Amino acid sequence: MARKARLDLQGVVLLLGVTLLLAFNQVIIKWVNAGLQPVFFAGLRSVLAAVFLGLWMWARGRPPQFKASLARPGLVMGLIFGAEFLCLFLALDLTTISRASIIFYSMPVWMAIMAHIWAPGERLSGVKLLGLAMAFGGAALALYSGSSGVQGGQGSLLGDFLALGAAIGWAASAFLARRPAMAAAGPEVQLFWMVLVSGPLLLLVAPAFGPLVREFEAMHLFWLLFQSLVVVSGGFVLWLWLFSSYPAATVASFSFLTPIFGLGFGWLVFDERLTAEILIAGFLVAGGIILINRHPVATGARHKP
Repeated sequence: MARKARLDLQGVVLLLGVTLLLAFNQVIIKWVNAGLQPVFFAGLRSVLAAVFLGLWMWARGRPPQFKASLARPGLVMGLIFGAEFLCLFLALDLTTISRASIIFYSMPVWMAIMAHIWAPGERLSGVKLLGLAMAFGGAALALYSGSSGVQGGQGSLLGDFLALGAAIGWAASAFLARRPAMAAAGPEVQLFWMVLVSGPLLLLVAPAFGPLVREFEAMHLFWLLFQSLVVVSGGFVLWLWLFSSYPAATVASFSFLTPIFGLGFGWLVFDERLTAEILIAGFLVAGGIILINRHPVATGARHKP
């Protein structure tokens, strides 16, 4: 499919669909955490996703690549990916979906800072600096609301900081994905290396975080398979495909919807009370992301949401 200059109806529908899926993903994680220890769950998800993604790549006639030139960057990205989801899955075990979503989806902020420091030609303009300040303020407000108590749902300042660590990890892996060797390999190969490396690593360290199985039920198995097959092997690849088919800045700007949808899902599914601080924080992060992605400059939100 040739790259399109403008977003068409198909693109809008797919973007809204994948944004909703990725916001609902955090609900799934919180559900399955009730049956499986979070780090063990994250490791199982990566291992299953590597199997599903590998089979899909073979079916397309593009089997996984194990070139020597990909080994080092692939291992580094896999390690960062594993740390990112270790932090996120533990965060969602400790804090509310509302705050975790706001903080985690501040990722474009950290990506913009990395690009400003290390990527030539991607300096922050005045508009982007304003967006950075807004989004940073929103994340800080979400953290502050956690330190001053939570109304409706259980929250944890440690969980909030773990969500922040996950956001920074996401930004780092996205930034590394743009390096020459991995960029040339393509998004499917990048994702395959990340789940292939992170899965065994997470399973190896999982016993350090407590019993591996909690109150496991058939429902948890269903959502584990859904995560591996639909969210990771499908949703993440679809998001990357949208970046390859439509203007990157336009696609990236849709990421502001994800924390907003996350707020809604937290309220709808877990009855989390939407305090004024959380709502303001959500809209500050969303507005900041829009400004950061206002012009067609690669901010790195193309790895995954």
